[in-house]
Amino acid sequence: MISHFQWRERKNNWLNKEWYISFYFRGVHYKAIYYKDGSIQWQTQKPPSDAQEVITEQIHDLVLYHIFEDHTPPL
Repeated sequence: MISHFQWRERKNNWLNKEWYISFYFRGVHYKAIYYKDGSIQWQTQKPPSDAQEVITEQIHDLVLYHIFEDHTPPL
C-alpha cells in the first residue's frame, strides 16, 4: 500500500498538465512525474515488477481524488 503520497504541480497549460508525485511503498521512497494522459515517468527506480500494476492503479486513484476532484483543504 502507498503511504505519504504527495503531489505538486509541475506544468499547467492548455496542452500539457504535469505533476510531481512522491510516495513510500514497502519502506522505499519513489518519485515520478504524472502526466495528464495517465502515464508515469519514474524519477527514481521503478517499483518492483510484481507490484507495479497495483501501484499504478493506486496512483491513478489518488491523483483523481486529490487533483481532478480537488479535495485539497483551503489555505
